Amino acid sequence: MAPEFPTVVPVRDSKTPQGPTLIISRAAWASFVTSVRQFS
Repeated sequence: MAPEFPTVVPVRDSKTPQGPTLIISRAAWASFVTSVRQFS
């Protein structure tokens, strides 16, 4: 998480750092992480 972005989570492909960045709300990110943890 990036402290300079308090309300969103910027996500990028670490293999292509010059590529686009997805901007996701913290609520959506938390929901995604919860789902991954439940179904892994």
